[in-house]
Amino acid sequence: MRVVTEGCGVPIKTWCGDIEDGAMEQAVDLSDLPMIFRHVALMPDCHQGYGMPIGGVIAVQGAVIPNAVGVDIGCGMCAVKTSLDAMDVDTIKLIFRDIRANVPLGFNHHDLPQEWDGFDEAPDIPIINRELQKARHQLGTLGGGNHFIELQVGDDGHVWIMLHSGSRNFGFKIAKEYHDKAKKLCEMWHSGLPCKDLSFLPIGSQEAGEYIKAMNYALKFAAENRRQMMVVCKDAVRDYTGCRFATEINIHHNYAATEYHFEKNVWVHRKGATRARTGELGIIPGSQGTASYIVQGKGEPESFESCSHGAGRRMGRKKAIRTLDYDAVVAGLDADGIVHSIRDKKSLDEAPQAYKDIDTVIASQLDLVDVIVKLKPLGVIKG
Repeated sequence: MRVVTEGCGVPIKTWCGDIEDGAMEQAVDLSDLPMIFRHVALMPDCHQGYGMPIGGVIAVQGAVIPNAVGVDIGCGMCAVKTSLDAMDVDTIKLIFRDIRANVPLGFNHHDLPQEWDGFDEAPDIPIINRELQKARHQLGTLGGGNHFIELQVGDDGHVWIMLHSGSRNFGFKIAKEYHDKAKKLCEMWHSGLPCKDLSFLPIGSQEAGEYIKAMNYALKFAAENRRQMMVVCKDAVRDYTGCRFATEINIHHNYAATEYHFEKNVWVHRKGATRARTGELGIIPGSQGTASYIVQGKGEPESFESCSHGAGRRMGRKKAIRTLDYDAVVAGLDADGIVHSIRDKKSLDEAPQAYKDIDTVIASQLDLVDVIVKLKPLGVIKG
């Protein structure tokens, strides 16, 4: 951990080996917020985001900040251990064919509304009422970008299924609605924020109450979204292998929650960060060409009991598409025997070279987590 204090309202505590200028500027803005508590924590996968860096953790008193949660509320990970010790390429391709037939990818949604008891428990909030019917078609869909379904083999001798997804367009609409409300309110109050993208909603206000209810509902939707996709994945793997399943982990890394830290009840915002309480299992993915990790938290107070949510990008999507060598990327993945998703130059935004080195990221946070399983990719589906 490195502590940065110069030019900051509160200290910035970072586990990053290096950090891009834009992300550090955003961290400084966070440190100058009037409601910030104690310090800003930056995980080793930190990179520039919208308003707040991805891989950032803050604790706030008396307010919630929609952009400190992010636009994909409840984005997170799910992983399941199987009884298999290996899997061949032909079987992977058959499994992927069945998964693709049942899990819409990218911008695609289900043609028919999906079933979930949680739809009957939706809070009576205007944005949810407007978006709920569409959400019924979004449940059980992967999305695009860095969302994925992956088969991996671990150093524990087991094949694992892992997936990454969130609350889809449903969560995005909630996030946008309440960021816009927060921005208007902060402008009306002449709040003097260091950045309008960090506009807040005061706890006790109607807007904050609605946002918290809507956010928590989006978290439930995101967890169910991952669960339903994992059911499809497990069914496909079982159909071709007859395997059994053991450990299952389903976690968020974009959310805000009330927690007790340094003798205060505060609103902890994790934007691209995984909770890592003592003994708590977490998932830190790499890229489709590198390792992923199952970890166990150590409950480190200085990180607000958090760790990274992945490897973190080292270059933007447009730069990756513009600068990476398509043939070299594909040759590297093929040489490693990975059933990958690099189909054309446009998909280079998800090339392994666009991400930080996951092993370095893990090594930078061994005071935050213990490594339980290291996983090597066998095959990946992306939107």
